[in-house]
Amino acid sequence: MKKTVKLLLVGMLVFGLLAAMAGCGGQAADKKDDAANNAAKKLVVGTNATFPPFEAIENNEKVGFDMDLIRAIGEVEGYEVEIKHMDFKALIPALQTGKIDCAIAGMSITPERLDSIDFSDPYFDAGLIVAVKSENNTIKGLADLKGKSIGAQTGTIGANACENVKKEDPTTTVKNFDDVGVAFMELQKGGIDAVVNDQAVTLNYMQTTKDAQVKTVGEVFQADDHYGIGVKKGNDTIKNMLNDGLKKLKENGKYQEIHDKWIKS
Repeated sequence: MKKTVKLLLVGMLVFGLLAAMAGCGGQAADKKDDAANNAAKKLVVGTNATFPPFEAIENNEKVGFDMDLIRAIGEVEGYEVEIKHMDFKALIPALQTGKIDCAIAGMSITPERLDSIDFSDPYFDAGLIVAVKSENNTIKGLADLKGKSIGAQTGTIGANACENVKKEDPTTTVKNFDDVGVAFMELQKGGIDAVVNDQAVTLNYMQTTKDAQVKTVGEVFQADDHYGIGVKKGNDTIKNMLNDGLKKLKENGKYQEIHDKWIKS
């Protein structure tokens, strides 16, 4: 009888230990699942932070319209956002190789880019403008750039516009710059005759740079230019998430708040 009781107690003890171990294993598995879910909710974003007011680096922080926008999208969609600065021309290859989940950098949606990547819905309507030194009275618009020395940021539609001018007049000199701010400095010191750039960025430069001595001439052209957030071709999960976030921000007023903070007329 005593032996039977002892065996029963030992059996209950073993069963209890096994149950406890199973419970711990379940908790560990749950923790692993939670960690995996948290890791999956991180959004790695590429940008080229040399394009104020859309992106810039101030006090080691990435700031601007695009930076606030992508962080706000991450917040409403439940993603932790990590932003990486890189050359503008490196953004599409980084998307294609999976180094980043999306790219936001004042990037125009163009047929050429759509061959390589997908885009979110448009989030900003842009357009190009010609800028010259304040005392320049000979260049009055795009048509007057033929035969001149003109500059733009590398890889932008402004650079494409400069190349189109050169096609019409091969005596035109085109200089491309990794940083649009450097292009404006080159204009100010007389290294080039004009800069072709997005209107909002040009106006921001004129408004925020002391003694800019730069003016815009002519009409805004390519006004049907739209910015989008780039994603890897076929990555509908990220694209749909971005579109859902944009929709929410426009509905709750946050998009307009960001726009009014950074975009000055």
